[in-house]
Amino acid sequence: MSYLMLDLEGTELTSNEIANLKHSMVGGVILFSRNFESKLQLIELVASIRAASPNLLIAVDHEGGRVQRFKEGFTHIPAMGAILPATNNEMTQAKKWAKELGFLMAVELLSCDIDLSFAPVLDVDGVSDVIGRRSFSSDPLEVIELANAFIDGMSDAGMGAVGKHYPGHGTVKADSHIKQPIDERAKNEIFEYDILPFKSLITNKQLKGIMPAHVVYSKVDVNPAGFSEYWLQTVLRGELGFDGVIFSDDLGMEGATIAGNFKQRADAALNAGCDMILVCNNSEAANLLLNDYVWPESQPLFPASLLKPDNGKLLSALENLTRWQMATEVAQNIWDISEP
Repeated sequence: MSYLMLDLEGTELTSNEIANLKHSMVGGVILFSRNFESKLQLIELVASIRAASPNLLIAVDHEGGRVQRFKEGFTHIPAMGAILPATNNEMTQAKKWAKELGFLMAVELLSCDIDLSFAPVLDVDGVSDVIGRRSFSSDPLEVIELANAFIDGMSDAGMGAVGKHYPGHGTVKADSHIKQPIDERAKNEIFEYDILPFKSLITNKQLKGIMPAHVVYSKVDVNPAGFSEYWLQTVLRGELGFDGVIFSDDLGMEGATIAGNFKQRADAALNAGCDMILVCNNSEAANLLLNDYVWPESQPLFPASLLKPDNGKLLSALENLTRWQMATEVAQNIWDISEP
């Protein structure tokens, strides 16, 4: 039984972190740029995490563009919003390129024994300062096509996909890392636009995980989506039929403060239906939850082990040097077109 995903302070584990990783409520680790100096160092760090607790889910935000935590020794993946323009809006070619970028991203992480990238972004590009080119497109139907292809590539390498930020962060301007975004549109606008990529990919069984947004959709519910039984239980589980893992977004973000202190935020996220909560960039809060919080006695609805890689696919992917080389050429081609 595990509910909590933690981060790390640096490039090596501390004694306190080793103890925390062995806690029964800890099910995962999320890595950041501060945890990376080189590919060799990263591999050694991951090995030390496995030594402390072999079954942890190890994750990272490695979407491409400006959100790619590891650089040296990894292919620099273009932003998803650069793919379609680089093909002069030729969707057939864009889908081929998206698939290869999904494969590339996944195989390079899995080769370092990292289980998961929180990707792809399924937000529809709109006015959001924090989404922008992280989105595949400003058209939800284009997001669906390109995300499908990207996920197919991830699957070829053996990695499961986690879509974010449900039900959509693209049409609210404020950045939930530093502010409390409030989307005041009517419910039907959200359901006829932002939620379409999530709905389609859930129907097609493409998503193993989903991360909800710290956004309040005020015409629908007073709570941010990640703290809302309506958004997570009534809609996501009930109406959309999602049967994978629900991760909270980082409970340390400003958009999460509406729920109160960290104990109250954990309560709100777990009671709403999150299977695993993330606490990042705040070791004091993590220690508080591990040592002074009453965790639920029941199991999470869906264990995070569902997102462990498919080792058979991974072995085949690692042996396919030709495809990796082709995918790196796709990435470079998009960069060459996108940046003069």
